[in-house]
Amino acid sequence: KGQNVSISCQQAGTSVSSNNIWDKTSDGCYVADYYVKTGVNGYVTKKCSSSGSSSGSSGSYCKTLNQAGLSLIEKWEGFVSSPKPDPIGLPTVGYGHLCKQKNCAEVKYKFPLTKSTAQQLLNDDIPTYTKCLASYLNASKVKLNANQWAALTSWVFNNGCGNAKGSQLVKRLNNGENPNTVAAQELPKWRLAGGRVLQGLVNRRADEVKLFKTASSKQAFPKCS
Repeated sequence: KGQNVSISCQQAGTSVSSNNIWDKTSDGCYVADYYVKTGVNGYVTKKCSSSGSSSGSSGSYCKTLNQAGLSLIEKWEGFVSSPKPDPIGLPTVGYGHLCKQKNCAEVKYKFPLTKSTAQQLLNDDIPTYTKCLASYLNASKVKLNANQWAALTSWVFNNGCGNAKGSQLVKRLNNGENPNTVAAQELPKWRLAGGRVLQGLVNRRADEVKLFKTASSKQAFPKCS
């Protein structure tokens, strides 16, 4: 059984099982309406405004990811039903959720997680990473489509907001360089974990570059369409 959640507002976003509505919960997280099960295939409360944006963006960047981005993260993070150490010893659960408290006590879903609740947890986590990514990018110089946005968010999700902030990748994008060139040259450099090269990271970066270079008509930053 799921848990009751309080929805403060709703907005359109990436479609999940033919439902493109996303619900903003009382704790500020965005969750696909498909998972919330409001009982109505449509809006049940007011639409979210674009106010409260993070610095460095227009406030209308995509807070969520397309399915290609979510699938990429799920593929490389792997499904973990109960908290356990990742390859460098950090406790994680679900699809790459890094535990913030002992035994992942902050997670509101019951352990062991199912793939469904793990996907909900991932959707809860994603806006944290899109928010920091948007705050680091110069909205007047950087334009990213949905696939480029998803690939970069996967990279930030994997390496952390702090590492992304001072990266050459972000600096080069903000200098107005060609995004495809920057991604192809900079993403593969992020292959170390615990000071050693991991083949899994080499392969993940290759997948991120491939997704980044995949054309998309949908814009994600600085405007979400």
